[in-house]
Amino acid sequence: MTPTERRATVTLSFLFAARMLGLFLILPVFALHARQMPGGEDAFLVGLAMGIYGLTQGLLQIPFGMASDRFGRKKVITIGLLLFAAGSLLAALADSLLGVTLGRALQGAGAISAAVTALLADSTRDSQRTKAMAVIGSSIGLMFSLSLVVAPLLYRSIGMSGLFYVMAALALTGIAVLQAVPAPPAGSDLAQRGAQGGDLARVLADADLMRLNLGIFVLHAVQMAMFVVVPAWLVDRGRLALPDHWQVYLPVVLASFVGMVPIILQAERHGRMKAAFIGSIVLLALVQLGFAFQPAGLMPMALLLLLFFVGFNVLEATLPSLVSKLAPPEAKGTALGVYNTVQALGLFVGAGLGGWLVQHFGSVAVFGVGTVAFAAWAMVALGQKRWRAATPA
Repeated sequence: MTPTERRATVTLSFLFAARMLGLFLILPVFALHARQMPGGEDAFLVGLAMGIYGLTQGLLQIPFGMASDRFGRKKVITIGLLLFAAGSLLAALADSLLGVTLGRALQGAGAISAAVTALLADSTRDSQRTKAMAVIGSSIGLMFSLSLVVAPLLYRSIGMSGLFYVMAALALTGIAVLQAVPAPPAGSDLAQRGAQGGDLARVLADADLMRLNLGIFVLHAVQMAMFVVVPAWLVDRGRLALPDHWQVYLPVVLASFVGMVPIILQAERHGRMKAAFIGSIVLLALVQLGFAFQPAGLMPMALLLLLFFVGFNVLEATLPSLVSKLAPPEAKGTALGVYNTVQALGLFVGAGLGGWLVQHFGSVAVFGVGTVAFAAWAMVALGQKRWRAATPA
């Protein structure tokens, strides 16, 4: 990478990571805290308060992505961070579950993922883009692991309102960090962007982009569904108390980053993107099949989780990179907006589907469906025609 590319990658990764940490912080503690609030005895309302962020995020990713094509990435990102900060403050001041729900909805309205990813794509060369995306993908996974460790400690010290204030501070810090992102070089996709902005119809008609969108939906839907089951299995089969689960997640995620790097480097340097991509999908299908055999003991489950996160992180890095490469330059933000919308919907659908499967068919059914979903995605991915082209054929 050039110094400018490294600077853009580091600053945007920090922005992305700080914002994701703000979101993840409540996940390990909110369900228990909500019992102290009016309406907190209703499990559906508690789930709605936690999940409505994904709904508003999904609904607004495309408009934010299109706006970033037309009005500029940094302006749209700044507006999104201000909305996230405002939602955090609203939730911090709320004394009811409804107030927190409204705050979370406003947080999600700051749907900047597509604009941030598009700005990173604008600021990096095609040959370096997957590595830059990998840094962002890795930072997200690291923030999730970090949240599992620090959230209970922070909650004990500053309470739930304090956690929301921390989220607001992280969002405002992100605005300051955004100013350090260098302008894309002359001749970049951003510099060549047409005045008319994104072309949603053109993006939706691109078969290869739609294959990638199907992929991110499956990836995150299965991830959410399997984590409806995995925590309980770590307790029941791994004999690991819930407060100690970070002792598995943290080393597994960190080790998966180490395993991901050589795969990404080989794919980029030797033109093996298709093999790495489809191989990772097959790996995830095998992991689901392994879980379907109901492993007992902590080490077998930790190994399966390690393999899952290796494949997951490879795909998490390569999917947005491929979208940015294959999208029309003038509609890159729009394409990434569609991508992030489908990603958010995958999270929403996966959580609901996982719970429904466990309730009606048992935990093993989650992994059976996950195996079939990844196998179907692998078949669809084999039909991908373009892996490096910058514009549609």
